[in-house]
Amino acid sequence: MRDRGVGREVTRDTTRRAVLASVLAAGTAGLAASDAADLLDSFAPLSGEAWDAADRSLPDRVESPHGAATVARDEFGVPQVEADTEPAAYFAVGYCQAFDRLFAMDLQRRVMRGRLSEVIGEATLGGDELHVAMGFADAAEATWDVVAETRAGPLVEAFADGVNAATEDLPLPLEFELIGYEPEPWTPVDSMLMEKQISWTLTGNFGELRRALVADRLGAERAATLFPTRYDHEYPILDGTETRLSEATANARDADRRASGGRPVGSPAPVDPALTDWLSGFESPTGVGSNSWVVSGDHTASGTPILAYDPHLSLQAPPLWYEQSVETPERSVRGATFSGVPFVIAGANDRGAWSFTNLGADVLDCYRYEIDDAGDRYRYDGEWRDFETDEREAIPVAGGDDRELRVRRTVHGPLIEREGRTVGVAWTGHTATRTTAAIEAYGRSEGIDDLLEATRDFDLPTQNLVYADADGRTLYFATGRLPIRRIDGEVVDGDRIFDGSAGEGEWAGFEPFGESSWEGFVPFEEKPHAIDPDVLSTANQRPIDDPVHYVGVGYATPYRGARIADRLDEGVGGSEGGDGDSGGEGPTDPDFHRGLQSDVRDGRAAELVPELVEAVRDRHGFDQDVIRAANDLDEWDYRMERDSRAALVFARYLPKFRERVFGPTFDDADLGEGYYPSDWTLARLPDDDPLFDGRPRGALAVAALLDALDEIEEAGWDRYGDYNTTRAMSHPLGGEAPFLNYEELPADGSPATVKNYRVESAVGSSWRMAVRPGTDATAVLPGGNSGDYFSEHYDDQLRRWLDNDQRPMPLGAGGDPVVRFEPSTEGSQ
Repeated sequence: MRDRGVGREVTRDTTRRAVLASVLAAGTAGLAASDAADLLDSFAPLSGEAWDAADRSLPDRVESPHGAATVARDEFGVPQVEADTEPAAYFAVGYCQAFDRLFAMDLQRRVMRGRLSEVIGEATLGGDELHVAMGFADAAEATWDVVAETRAGPLVEAFADGVNAATEDLPLPLEFELIGYEPEPWTPVDSMLMEKQISWTLTGNFGELRRALVADRLGAERAATLFPTRYDHEYPILDGTETRLSEATANARDADRRASGGRPVGSPAPVDPALTDWLSGFESPTGVGSNSWVVSGDHTASGTPILAYDPHLSLQAPPLWYEQSVETPERSVRGATFSGVPFVIAGANDRGAWSFTNLGADVLDCYRYEIDDAGDRYRYDGEWRDFETDEREAIPVAGGDDRELRVRRTVHGPLIEREGRTVGVAWTGHTATRTTAAIEAYGRSEGIDDLLEATRDFDLPTQNLVYADADGRTLYFATGRLPIRRIDGEVVDGDRIFDGSAGEGEWAGFEPFGESSWEGFVPFEEKPHAIDPDVLSTANQRPIDDPVHYVGVGYATPYRGARIADRLDEGVGGSEGGDGDSGGEGPTDPDFHRGLQSDVRDGRAAELVPELVEAVRDRHGFDQDVIRAANDLDEWDYRMERDSRAALVFARYLPKFRERVFGPTFDDADLGEGYYPSDWTLARLPDDDPLFDGRPRGALAVAALLDALDEIEEAGWDRYGDYNTTRAMSHPLGGEAPFLNYEELPADGSPATVKNYRVESAVGSSWRMAVRPGTDATAVLPGGNSGDYFSEHYDDQLRRWLDNDQRPMPLGAGGDPVVRFEPSTEGSQ
């Protein structure tokens, strides 16, 4: 057993860290596992157990205080856990996750607790300050107090015991030795913290701060034109014909209608631009979204519904998702979860399948306060009040002095401060939530009624739940708590900055860092939903054209949503024509749906390329390279395929065109490219829009094409796959230890295609599955299920993922057990 002393060993030897970083960065890219092991051997005097990390393996037998269990592993390293009791199973799950992903678990825990600088140094101090100020760890504590009393509580505790047993039994993964520290024991609160991290990634959005700044710099009218709160398209998730829980839901239009037509009125001045930009750096990664769809058995060859899913999240080594299978008398479930979360989040059991895409709901509000000169009190409800919390917290910094941070909270939530500027934040994740209990119940569900009941506890994050089961039932439901805001008694939208001192926009029944009653939130039955939809797809577009209650404004452009809906309509026989992608009218099968997941037609190209080609042909004097590029684009089918020259030209043309159109105006307003309008807006700007300021649109398009061709020639690219590669899918330590990164391979897809890949932001399809509930399922990960560089399963699915070559995802136990968990003599802990 490893001697932990006071529970933590953190190496602060900056010389050692610098030596390791410089040696590894000097020439280790592309090393084979054996070569990396030889290199690490030379570090033995510096890094004690580094060699042990190269030979980690699961033991044949493990003592468990929770009872007997077995673990088999399929050919892709997916653990298949079987036990007679649930605690015994989840002890084994924790053990397996720690074996495969301990560093990823600890790294994310440190990020959310604001403890990354403790092992990395000053480079991560800004992020730690934000995470400490936001109080994610306190929110996780409040959540555990609630979840501990549910059926999920003992299973989370057993999972934590399994993580800690593996940490004690096994050599630490390589990354701990490279950095030079040991992880603290895992706790149930840490698993709740992972729930907060997932939710923040999906709903942490400071859009109202940016909108206020844009309106201030460009004018409210221009801002409304360039950044519409509703895109003009005909592809919402729900078309108004679906069956709901009650007709009252569809007709309840008068109780909480939004004031001012949903537009902010009298909004306070924008928050300081430097604070706005700093906070924007901690939002959801650019492009986070997902695809999910379901068709009923009326449109499948087998007569069983089919559900398809691919969430678009950060792509990295190892992947965000971790696949596992659990078989007990209470459940038979397999699918994907996040490292540190015990239960399958998206997957299937023996009766149904479920998936989630981001709803785009507005569940974070920002507040301005009047604060006294000393900074000790804020004005609220007509009087000066002490902050609800006002304390100093030390942030440890490796190789430097600890940083002290003042933590202050109001009745609404944390007060964020940066260089003397402040803004208050309320986020639905700051209170106790029961989502862990809901997800645990999904794994045991036996049909749509169980799913609906569990979904009532799904407080966070706000998602589009899509479900299908073996009984032929289908379901769509908006999960999570949706706040209702009021000013002077009137309901208003949340896309504005509120005057916190005046009590504007408060959420009735919300208790930050405590347990909320949720009385001031949208009732469950009145959230967007559909019971037994025939064909339904979600791609982060708005859920419904005329919602009963305000949901949000952060919806995706409809390129993916329109493409999926059109192909599904063609595939099930709803229309004729199209561009040859329908797969034939009539019943669909899993191959059709996996094919749709692989669709790479970019709707932006269909809108923007014809005008570019016309602009080139309307002008003369171009060299052969320009003419050839225009001809390639004219003959192109708008598919972002790795071998396509036209796809490469378009991919590099588009950012140049954005810069040509938006750059001058936004530069003058001191707004960077992160503030540029969407490509949907760009494609629809009329020729006389003030942004063009007398510059012909066609001339700007041609100039952008010339810019793109110069870049392509200088970089030496020939096809799209030369630029669009897996280089973005890096390991967190990949800069210092490049051998940890995945192989660089050409990829298909773009930000606007169904097969989603964003090389600029390392976002894309982070898991794919296609399921016929109660029968067969397939899936694939972007890399491998193991986070251990020396494992054969570190990247064994990468090429399969690139081609969407999914492998079977069967239920039930697999082959011969590789680990047997035996009851310990100490009994249950």
